[in-house]
Amino acid sequence: MKIGVTGIGSWPGSDVAATQRRLLGELGEAPDMPHLPELPARGLGSDMIGRALALIGEFGFELQPTGWRVTDAPGMDHRRARARWREDLDLAEEAAQGYAGAYKLAVTGPWTLAALVERPRGDRMLADHGARRDLAGALAEGIAGAVAEIHRRLPDLELVLQIDEPLLPRVQAGRIKTASGFSRFRSIDVPELSETFTGLLTTAQAAYAGTLPTALHCCAPGLDPGFVYRAGFDAVSVPAEFLDHAALDALGPSIEAGRALWLGIAPTHVQDQRLRPDTLAERTLGLLRPLELGAHWADRLLLTPACGLAGWTQRPAVQLLRSLREATEIVAGELTR
Repeated sequence: MKIGVTGIGSWPGSDVAATQRRLLGELGEAPDMPHLPELPARGLGSDMIGRALALIGEFGFELQPTGWRVTDAPGMDHRRARARWREDLDLAEEAAQGYAGAYKLAVTGPWTLAALVERPRGDRMLADHGARRDLAGALAEGIAGAVAEIHRRLPDLELVLQIDEPLLPRVQAGRIKTASGFSRFRSIDVPELSETFTGLLTTAQAAYAGTLPTALHCCAPGLDPGFVYRAGFDAVSVPAEFLDHAALDALGPSIEAGRALWLGIAPTHVQDQRLRPDTLAERTLGLLRPLELGAHWADRLLLTPACGLAGWTQRPAVQLLRSLREATEIVAGELTR
């Protein structure tokens, strides 16, 4: 049994071409999975929110002191984000020529965007059912366009889509504050949350000539893995520290049924501090052994950093990926005993 490694999305530095070559070099052999890097250090529009908005063509956006806001036409910062997205694609295409393995695109999801982006006359799009529905639909079309474009440029890739939703548990629980800070938006019902994801995944899949595996990543506490699978995702990506006994027990049937777990076993909250491979392996086995799934983990388990690495420096970030890869060899051997 082999277990793979993948990064989460963000990465240190500002050189897209060099970063893409590095990730392909470190994670370019199955079952590992390189990804299109997100480099916030490049400046405005290169962070997770700017990149997602760059994919949306149905709305214009501009950056205000309070954050991104919907406008009638794209503002300067939105145009810059779109230009950087096109540049990222050009550089990724050049770097990935000849690569034919799994390759991941990570995009911020509709609920995190709705909780952060303002309507034209203020307050978040989360406040209005029609606004958040329209934003989700526009994002779904934007992601579908990106999926189709990557497939056209690099048809030999096995594309994987990751949706990043760090604010999803807070949206679901009604813990997002309004602009005034004195009240909170109401919680969103599970059917609306689920239907939004299902629509996004269906639209993205229709744009891809083949099967498009999907995962939802959330680096915040309170995520229900069962909800993620029921919404249609093939994998859930979550920091190990947020998997309590109830969540772990609920994972078992889903893994046996063919779903996957991307386990964020390497802490990232302390910059440039990585754990030894044997420590990472021990932590992984301590979580997964009690489930007694053995060979069921084959092709259904990836080890990852807990969150993005934008705050790190290059060398420790690369060393973290290497430590994870060494840990997978230990874990694979132990889980099949």
